[in-house]
Amino acid sequence: MSRDVSQRWVLSFADLTLLLLAFFVMMQAQVADRVKLAAGIRGAFGGNGDGTGRAGTVQGFTAAQIFESGEAILKPDALRRLNAVGAAAARAGARVIVASQGRDGQSARLDSWELAAARTTAVARAIRRGGLADTMIEITIPPMRASEPASGQRISVQQLSGPPPR
Repeated sequence: MSRDVSQRWVLSFADLTLLLLAFFVMMQAQVADRVKLAAGIRGAFGGNGDGTGRAGTVQGFTAAQIFESGEAILKPDALRRLNAVGAAAARAGARVIVASQGRDGQSARLDSWELAAARTTAVARAIRRGGLADTMIEITIPPMRASEPASGQRISVQQLSGPPPR
């Protein structure tokens, strides 16, 4: 008794696998907009990642816009803007996530990784000077590979309503 075993499910499985692969390749390729992409995905599902579903705002800056060239020193107008972000977040009882993506080339004092970390910390300190408590500020710097080209640093400031998760 010969039995014909259908293998059509393999084609559907291959389609699903390729779609998932394409999705993750797209996410990895868009390093500069990773925070915005994540916020968009969260928004599509009706939340902002803290389980409450309340919307948050994301502001993105390139390092060239807010820092002196090759340094972790904020430009005066950027300092005022970030102080205002801290003051607004403090008034609203919101928390802030400062995220860094990418890196610039090294400077005379710092290598590219140290420069990226110092700049991200400088943004968080400026927000703190606006009046936001340390417990309401989170800094995230995803791992960087030495093989990645130094194609420019981008810093995102995301405001989320409510206290930090415990």
